Amino acid sequence: MNTLLAWLRLLRIPNHATAAADVLAGFLIAGRLREVVPPPAAFWWTLGASLAFYAAGMVLNDVFDVELDRRERPERPLPAGAIAIGTAAAVGRGLLTLGSLCACLAAFGSAHPAVALVGAGLAAAVWTYDRYAKPTAFGPAVMGVCRGLNWLLGMTVAGGPAAHEWLIPIGMGLYAGGITLYARDEAHRSRSGTLAIATLAMLAGLCIAGGSTWLLAAAGGGAAWLRTGRLDAWLLLWGVLAASILLRNLLGILDPRGGRVQQSVGNAIMSMITLAAVLVLPACGEAWAIVVLLLLVPFLFGRQLVSAT
Repeated sequence: MNTLLAWLRLLRIPNHATAAADVLAGFLIAGRLREVVPPPAAFWWTLGASLAFYAAGMVLNDVFDVELDRRERPERPLPAGAIAIGTAAAVGRGLLTLGSLCACLAAFGSAHPAVALVGAGLAAAVWTYDRYAKPTAFGPAVMGVCRGLNWLLGMTVAGGPAAHEWLIPIGMGLYAGGITLYARDEAHRSRSGTLAIATLAMLAGLCIAGGSTWLLAAAGGGAAWLRTGRLDAWLLLWGVLAASILLRNLLGILDPRGGRVQQSVGNAIMSMITLAAVLVLPACGEAWAIVVLLLLVPFLFGRQLVSAT
């Protein structure tokens, strides 16, 4: 049980639900699905690729950070000796390979070669972030690229995003980059100025992603829920959700201690699932939005076992 718990901690297992939400939402939005039916096999290969890439990123993050963690976070599985570093490194590389294989199978099954290309880009971005970019000023940007490519993974298996739908991976990538910048010094006392810049980046990302729904409504598209004149209601819902996230950030800016910042980061990560569901609502309807929202269940359950940050 101790070994299993160590692996769950290393993998940050609750956060995998956010990766699944990206891929599912991207697939639904780009595929313009309205009826709740089981997705095709190609989608499940894509979901497997996303989860494998995310798991690889979590494992390799700690492999490359092990010397730093020995000083700052000795309780983590690798510096504590609960998992051998060599074993973790081999598992991380294996997961990158598995993710790439799943992306190729999804490309073959869907007849959309772009899925394999996006998968290759995501594998490269994960490796680049963990191995090189994380401690640099480019770290948050590379993490944003990872999240944006994860959205595109789901979109390309459905045929690719329409023009206005590109705003979603761009906006959600910027939002994720902002979270990464916000969390940069969470183990210590953060700097309020950095937290403020990160919060502005997250706000910009939410505005960009939300703009896709405004353009969808302007074109007269979307699900019946949106076409019955509910754009104002959706904008209010998106605004309230954004405000709830950013107000938590504001508390961290005012009191930049580690615990307060970690709470804000955890809330922002969890909200990725809710944000994905709210983006699905106008494009695909209430039923699919609820399906995406249900991914909160494994996230919250996993968070009872291990920390999300």
